[in-house]
Amino acid sequence: MTQAAEKSETLSLEQLTQNAEAEISSANTVDAIEAIRVNYLGKSGSITSQLKTLGTLPAEERKTFGAKVNEIKNAVTDLISAKKEQLESAALNVKLAKEYIDVTIPTATEKQGSIHPISQVIEEITEIFARLGFTVAEGPEIEDDHRNFTALNIPENHPARQMHDTFYIKSDDKDKKYVLRTHTSPVQIRTMEEYKKTGKLPPIKIIAPGRTFRCDSDQTHSPMFHQVEGLYIDKEVNMGMLKGCLQEFVETFFGVENLNMRFRASFFPFTEPSAEVDIGCSRKNGQIKIGEGTDWLEVLGCGMVHPNVLKMAGIDPTEYRGFAFGMGIERLAMLKYGINDLRQFFESDSRFLKHYSFGSIDIPKLSSGW
Repeated sequence: MTQAAEKSETLSLEQLTQNAEAEISSANTVDAIEAIRVNYLGKSGSITSQLKTLGTLPAEERKTFGAKVNEIKNAVTDLISAKKEQLESAALNVKLAKEYIDVTIPTATEKQGSIHPISQVIEEITEIFARLGFTVAEGPEIEDDHRNFTALNIPENHPARQMHDTFYIKSDDKDKKYVLRTHTSPVQIRTMEEYKKTGKLPPIKIIAPGRTFRCDSDQTHSPMFHQVEGLYIDKEVNMGMLKGCLQEFVETFFGVENLNMRFRASFFPFTEPSAEVDIGCSRKNGQIKIGEGTDWLEVLGCGMVHPNVLKMAGIDPTEYRGFAFGMGIERLAMLKYGINDLRQFFESDSRFLKHYSFGSIDIPKLSSGW
């Protein structure tokens, strides 16, 4: 390359740099800066094309020319990245300013909030069991391994303890493991422990609604979902009382008198005997209708509290007995209100909320006629 040619090439690279800097400086949208990037750094971009000419140069000139082009390429890349970040930040600020809502301004009647179907179903369940003599108990969502598993007669090698089902939490306490609770059953343990601590004696009659967590996500499963557990402990509690309690619940909740219900033998570590509860339904034309037909639909699990659970909670199993039950609140909401995808509950889709929500002053009165 002659001295004149080298000078001409240098001027060409300098002009290329100046042009790129000017265009980047004047760009005022993210799309514009992306177009500049493609124009200079894309497969057919101006700077990329300069690199493609290296093969036509004498060997002794390639190193110097290549270094200059790479220097320009890196400088232009940095300028584009900085400008893009600046424009994205500005765009976000504009968007936030437009979407700003002053929550202190009184809400227009037609824009008042509404009750989410999960909240509605929790209220309905609470209303029914309150009339049956149950009180509401609550517990922490971050639970220790003992109350979440061991105290519920779940052995060390049980599949429910494995990482694919349970969210374990790192802790500095080497003597305890902590988890996001996989069910609300630990509230039962805490309630029984409190009775022992204060010297109170049963009866214990509680329900424990709340959020639970498991490593699972699809059309019928969510990593965060809601359950309600029930517990009744006294000296004369039996399986017949459990069945009568649940019969009253399903008939009231679904609004169907004389609803067919059956207990199907099952297994849970914390109850013995254990059962799944099915209710009668029909599945004609792909639609589930509760209270009709000859098919069955599983709605919850239950059983008599295992003596080991009573013993670990400090209650004498030779003197007291109890029953327990548990059900998924999303599942009940889906069955009652015709919702076919669990994920819709948590997507914050205004169309879903508008269709399935309940009035903000609507209070469940399912048991008012009892």
